[in-house]
Amino acid sequence: MITVKNLTKVYKTTVKGKNFISDIFARKYKETIAVKNISFEVRESELVGLIGPNGAGKTTTLKILSGILYPTSGTCKVLGMTPFDKKPEFLKQISFIMGQRNQLFWDLPALDTFYLNKEIYDVDDKQFKQVVKELSDLLNCENLLDKPVKTLSLGERMKMELIAGLIHNPKIIFFDEPTIGLDIFSQEVIRDFIKNYQKHYRASIILTSHYMEDVKRLAKRLIVINKGRILYDGSQAEIVKKYSNEKYVTVILERQVEQKVLALISKPIVYNFPRVVFKIDKSEIPTVVKLITDNLSFSDLTIEEEPIEEIIKTLFRGQ
Repeated sequence: MITVKNLTKVYKTTVKGKNFISDIFARKYKETIAVKNISFEVRESELVGLIGPNGAGKTTTLKILSGILYPTSGTCKVLGMTPFDKKPEFLKQISFIMGQRNQLFWDLPALDTFYLNKEIYDVDDKQFKQVVKELSDLLNCENLLDKPVKTLSLGERMKMELIAGLIHNPKIIFFDEPTIGLDIFSQEVIRDFIKNYQKHYRASIILTSHYMEDVKRLAKRLIVINKGRILYDGSQAEIVKKYSNEKYVTVILERQVEQKVLALISKPIVYNFPRVVFKIDKSEIPTVVKLITDNLSFSDLTIEEEPIEEIIKTLFRGQ
């Protein structure tokens, strides 16, 4: 569905000189590399999480794949077509939904935007009614369709944005920060919707988000990007196996103990009675569990993998 080979994007910006004349006749430029020689593929019905810090190149990559930007070098094919050609048959099969952008008419009901998109994408009446009904049922928002957009909350507007962007039943969807700014309940609704939509319509999806919970819940495959380069491309399970040598041991104490007693086991990273957390090398887990059993009175003990957020931070630091 998507093939990217050695893709590079360089932005050129002017640098102001000492005076106006030199700026006109001897203009200087500064180059900023947003994406550098990245390559990957996305298969049919696959949901991929594209993650990285601000300025890593995530949104630039999605803009190239959707035809908004033209790459400096390299190639990319989406549905067998070159995105920047912007052929109608290409545009009718993709959608780019950004949590920071609004396509809805502020003073009109969202349904009016849906009808406009219906005409833009040549969606027939039967399919339009079916899609609006199915999506509004998935989002539990049928009562919002006739309300002016300006009267809706941020979470409610995002629901309408999703329907507007998916009216034409695209085969490929680019989600750029779909839950940004939403409360935890609205985030959960959007995550569930994306998961159920992908399962029902079998669309290929690339998702970017600064909320790691979005990626953990939705994407089995991760592409980690930083400073325009891909640092990792593989499954969530594999990144834990490959880059994490530690586990988190959490103990719920029955009574308070002094720090020197805990130090016999290992220096805790958290001690807020009754909860104490140790970060332990995987090879030392049996020894530590025995020390905990011998020295502490506890009601619960859990051993968990290192959070993927910490693993990715380690990956960035070791780049």
